Amino acid sequence: MTKITAIIPTLNEEIHIEDAIKSVRFADEIIVIDSYSTDKTIAIAEKMNVKIIKRKFDDFSSQKNFAIDQAKHSWIYILDADERVTPAVEKEILEAVNNPQGFVGFYVRRTFYFADEKVNYCGFQRDKVIRLFLKEFCRYNGNPVHETIAAKGKLGFFKNKIDHFSYRSFDHYIAKMNHYGALKAQQLHEKGQSVNIFHVTVKPLARFFIHYIIRLGFLDGFVGFLVANTQAYGVLVRYIKLWHLNKRAKNGL
Repeated sequence: MTKITAIIPTLNEEIHIEDAIKSVRFADEIIVIDSYSTDKTIAIAEKMNVKIIKRKFDDFSSQKNFAIDQAKHSWIYILDADERVTPAVEKEILEAVNNPQGFVGFYVRRTFYFADEKVNYCGFQRDKVIRLFLKEFCRYNGNPVHETIAAKGKLGFFKNKIDHFSYRSFDHYIAKMNHYGALKAQQLHEKGQSVNIFHVTVKPLARFFIHYIIRLGFLDGFVGFLVANTQAYGVLVRYIKLWHLNKRAKNGL
């Protein structure tokens, strides 16, 4: 049987890490690569017989690529801590690694949940990510926030979906938005992007409109309204943080 290494990047994921590890127990090696969590993430992981690597976070691509380099096996399954591999997808994973049919990686679609409520629209109906791949042919690129995989070869698709509990806790969501916002703001700051009223008013409203109207979030009812609002909030955070970075640079701080 072909062997698999599952990799779970973490930063303060105590509410997710146990279930995440359990969902990839089919893997022959499980690596938790942690960005020096300050909660109980590591304490929980240490009890579950997994390999733990601590590394200072610089960006998502570098973090994942570093963990891939430590993996014992060629087939890699990347699992974000807020994702769960379902039994149907586990079956597809095991079939794929033992009979890849020329594919070097596989996309999987995700079922999105907001506070345990399933979200069918808001743009998430088209959500897909490469999660299973051969490390010899696939590598994460340098995008600091929305990292993608550059693959040298054909990519396949799984039929079934994994579960994605991105917003199980509102406090966890706020922390995640602050983290993503800081990374994106730093990227824009380095490009010399300025901030004005348009960025903190029109752009968040536009993001709400895109998710709630264009991407059919209204069909999800009140949950769709909340999701669209959180997406708008993420844009607002980005530009507030960028404004702060620009102000500090202007003042020589």
